[in-house]
Amino acid sequence: MAKDPGGLPIVNQIRRLRFEHGEMTQSELAERIGMTRQTVAAIEAGKYSPSLEAAFRIAHVFGVGLDAVFQWES
Repeated sequence: MAKDPGGLPIVNQIRRLRFEHGEMTQSELAERIGMTRQTVAAIEAGKYSPSLEAAFRIAHVFGVGLDAVFQWES
């Protein structure tokens, strides 16, 4: 689980969203957002927090808002 600089954990729904969108692979998502598969895998696993721009790109691919992809876990 990734942590922001303030120490709050961020969770994401990327894996679920990929499968809800035709079982999209990490490579397919990566190509659509202009990143590598390894970066997408790290974001999905919570090992890396994406830039704000990358987060918006991911949400756009799935046609949802940022809060449907990324959430604070309290």
